[in-house]
Amino acid sequence: MSEVAFNKFKIIMYDFQFISKIVNKDKRAVARAITYVESEYKESESILKSSFSFTGNAYRIGITGPPGAGKSTLTNQLCKHIRRLGKTVGIIAVDPTSPFTGGALLGDRVRMAEVGNDEGVFIRSMATRGSLGGLSRKAVDVADILDAAGYDFILLETVGVGQSELDIAKAADTTIVVLVPESGDSVQAMKAGLMEIADIYLVNKSDRPGSDQAVSALKTILMMKNHDVNTWLPTILKSVAVENKGIKEIFDEVTRHHNYLLEKNYFRSRRERRYKSRIKKIVESKIIHELWKDENEILLDSSLEKVVTDKVSPYQIADEIIANFKQRLTD
Repeated sequence: MSEVAFNKFKIIMYDFQFISKIVNKDKRAVARAITYVESEYKESESILKSSFSFTGNAYRIGITGPPGAGKSTLTNQLCKHIRRLGKTVGIIAVDPTSPFTGGALLGDRVRMAEVGNDEGVFIRSMATRGSLGGLSRKAVDVADILDAAGYDFILLETVGVGQSELDIAKAADTTIVVLVPESGDSVQAMKAGLMEIADIYLVNKSDRPGSDQAVSALKTILMMKNHDVNTWLPTILKSVAVENKGIKEIFDEVTRHHNYLLEKNYFRSRRERRYKSRIKKIVESKIIHELWKDENEILLDSSLEKVVTDKVSPYQIADEIIANFKQRLTD
């Protein structure tokens, strides 16, 4: 065997052993794989490709809502409930990105220290890294790693940024939108974005005044929607997560929604739509990466003076860059 062939063999064996560790829930291997994916190391794509055949078994629950709604506490309590049922849980907590360091604040991991010590739980905090939907694109890749590792449920908890939480609906099988009693007056304003993605509405901290009004506002929104016998009608639940009240009812409703998706044959089609959207984003990302390689970046920089001084339209410069890119592909 030549030295080149031997080195390739070593790489293949290393990948095989590494993927085997991930599939067998080796937490160090899982953590390393997630770091590769999040940091966009060159090994990350190979890991995602090799491990994908082991995915598809985890049920993904999205938990989202405005800041201060108690999403982290709910995630913590829901995780403990699932563990009591003998199931394993992977948690992806998407924290706001620091504007100075680009890193996550990691507050969720601190709040979830209790379940973090459980051998059947894996927690990862991630930075939004500028993702407008509050859910980092890499969080979906990380969910695949946890899925391949055999975790039964994956909880995706996102930073609540209001109208732009649509990413979570594309990443989860069931989406829970968490609100508080004080949200009652602003529900109408939220309905065009955040409110449209819910499979389950949850009014948390319902021991506070105004919880009934919040529920009424949600019911009003649901009455305005068109529903038929085959359409899932989101349930409105109340909870006090910090006191573990309403957690069982939430999980029971998640189970009911899961069964509904299976009975109506929507589960497969929902996942197909998710993969279609994801593949489009991957293709777009790869094309953009190729497009802005050195040659076109230089062409753009050299064209700026034409735009400013000679009043050449930015559209014309864009056409030239695209033409140059197409030419490069055919060469």
